[in-house]
Amino acid sequence: MDLTLTEDQAMIQDMARKFAQTELAPAAEKLDGEGDRELFLGNLKKLAELGFMGLNIDSEFGGTEAGSVVFSLVITEVAKACASTAVTLSVTNMVAEVIQAIASQEQKNHYLPKLCSGEYAAGGFCLTETTAGSDPSNMQMTAVLEGDEWVLNGAKQFITSAEYAGVFVVWAVTDKSAAKGKGISCFLVEKQVSGLLVSKAEKKMGQHASATNEVLFDNCRIPKDALMGELNQGFKIAVGELAGGRIGIGSLALGIGQAAMDYARAYMIERQQFGRSIASFQGLQWMMADAFTDLEAARLLLMNAADKKTKGQPFSKEASMAKLFASEKANKACYTALQLMGGYGYIKDFPLERYARDVRVTSLYEGTSEIQRIIISRELLREIS
Repeated sequence: MDLTLTEDQAMIQDMARKFAQTELAPAAEKLDGEGDRELFLGNLKKLAELGFMGLNIDSEFGGTEAGSVVFSLVITEVAKACASTAVTLSVTNMVAEVIQAIASQEQKNHYLPKLCSGEYAAGGFCLTETTAGSDPSNMQMTAVLEGDEWVLNGAKQFITSAEYAGVFVVWAVTDKSAAKGKGISCFLVEKQVSGLLVSKAEKKMGQHASATNEVLFDNCRIPKDALMGELNQGFKIAVGELAGGRIGIGSLALGIGQAAMDYARAYMIERQQFGRSIASFQGLQWMMADAFTDLEAARLLLMNAADKKTKGQPFSKEASMAKLFASEKANKACYTALQLMGGYGYIKDFPLERYARDVRVTSLYEGTSEIQRIIISRELLREIS
């Protein structure tokens, strides 16, 4: 397999790296500690202007057509600078890809240019509920057709970017008599519609600048043509899109882990103890070597999954493997980096404690590590059955 990036891929990666380091990195600490909605949204708009909100979207809708490999590369570079921005970027791209994959031509023409251009600051992916997290087929939210309108009732939990999303992709039960997971449909719901309420942002351990909200639907009425894709066929759409989203979250984790270890590596050279640089101590060298090896392995797993997706090949197992490994090893890398810095790693004047907080959720959202292991095991057994 030739892992060399094409000229275009390398150019876009370099563009993302430069933007992340010049625009996002200087603002990351402020966004984490104080929050600045205007600054955060301004950075999202700049990312859209660079073409990063539609990386795998056709050019006729304002997309970049750069593909899944570039999507992974861009998310990684952005996450090195600001994980909160990276998760918003990842989810918005995922929302755009769902729309491109199953929406009508009219829906694509209406929503995709707004997401790609930044007219909509973000897109919302409304799948999770209190009773439907790891098991989304257990959702309770309903959509009932009354005349020319669907009436939505229920609540979605932990929705990234809900406060500033322009459109939501929403899943709801449309046939209560169907077998579990079979009577679910997918809808496009605009932010301003009556009956939709976005609750206050959750107070989280990390990724503070990224808003995470509960979204309530109280007799929320939307047009009949807001249905996206086929009636009662929405669950398989959700499962398929989550696989692609796992490439994004794995890439996000990788970026945070790389940023942590890069910072710790530079610190090791400068820090003096016992009359010499701590980088000269073999025990610390081995900790560094193991962490960088794990992160490189994660990168290769992500590139493999992204490459398969780009080629239209099955990639669910590979995406779960990549997400599982990248998120677990990035968590470990952040704690290794913090350990290498000693007490300074624990102080907010240095970014290590932020990296450690930001990375933790990557083994939880888009499917926990335990769910990834279930998916991987299922696919492995299916291959020999």
